[in-house]
Amino acid sequence: MTSRTLTDERIRVLIVDDHALFRRGLQMVLENEPDIEVVGEAGDGHEAIEQAERAAPDVVLMDVRMPRRTGIEATRAIKDVMPSAKILMLTISDEEADLYEAIKAGASGYLLKEISIEEVSDAVRAVHAGQSLISPSMASKLLTEFAAMVKRRDERVEVPGPRLTDRELEVLKLVAKGMNNRDIGRELFISENTVKNHVRNILEKLHLHSRMEAVVYAVREKLLDIK
Repeated sequence: MTSRTLTDERIRVLIVDDHALFRRGLQMVLENEPDIEVVGEAGDGHEAIEQAERAAPDVVLMDVRMPRRTGIEATRAIKDVMPSAKILMLTISDEEADLYEAIKAGASGYLLKEISIEEVSDAVRAVHAGQSLISPSMASKLLTEFAAMVKRRDERVEVPGPRLTDRELEVLKLVAKGMNNRDIGRELFISENTVKNHVRNILEKLHLHSRMEAVVYAVREKLLDIK
């Protein structure tokens, strides 16, 4: 195997944060990982979009509150032009509104900066593999919002939504449990590529951009039996 092949297989990461010292710390940690390559950095949302188009990262580590354009605005713009890019919010903001808007914009995860900087490498690998990550304190807020959405759904008139097949519903339930495509395939005895096709069809039918947004939609529309 050539060095070029090894390089091509590394996870390409773009770091976006308005604090240069924090960016440098992340870069130093990530560059010590043999399977991760830092391909760029940006100090605000506007620069993040430009860098993403130039560097074509696999994963973007994105702060939420930055000058010029916010991380959420940048996430939305990057997902529009690079749907395959995984965006992991890494922020001090524990505001519920920021969490919900990030999910709606297409983020694959939302982690608070309370995690150790060494944990970021594993988080990058997880979202690159198709998992969704949320800090525990934010997850509890999301579950509370799920319950509120179900209640609001009960109180309004039923409107038929896009119909998912039984198999797509099975896949969606496993996605909601945080399982990646490989594990879903093993659970349902289907190939990983088949799982990818089902996830893509689910997102297309629901007009959504990310796995996390699909789960939020599913709970709101009572497609999943969340207790």
